[in-house]
Amino acid sequence: MGEQTTALSKREGWRSEGYAARVHYEGATEQYSVEYYEPTGVVVYWQVRGDGEAVPVGRESVPGPLRERIRADLSAAGVDPAVERDPL
Repeated sequence: MGEQTTALSKREGWRSEGYAARVHYEGATEQYSVEYYEPTGVVVYWQVRGDGEAVPVGRESVPGPLRERIRADLSAAGVDPAVERDPL
C-alpha cells in the first residue's frame, strides 16, 4: 500500500487497496463512490445508480459538501487537496 492511501484508510469510511483508496457516500437522494489513485494523484467520482451500477461523473455534478469533505480527507492524509479539482 502507498503511504497516502494508507493514511486515507484511517479516515472515516475510506478503504485502501494497494495504491488506490475508496470511500462511499450516500446522500438523501444520490449515492457516490469516490476513488483516489496515489501513483497519479487522481480523484475519480462515480455516481451509483439505483440498480447498483456505477458510472463516472464530472465534478460539476457532484454536491459541493461531498467535494469539500473529500478535500478535507485528502488534506488530513497528507495529499494536496488541490488534486480533487484537477481534470482527468
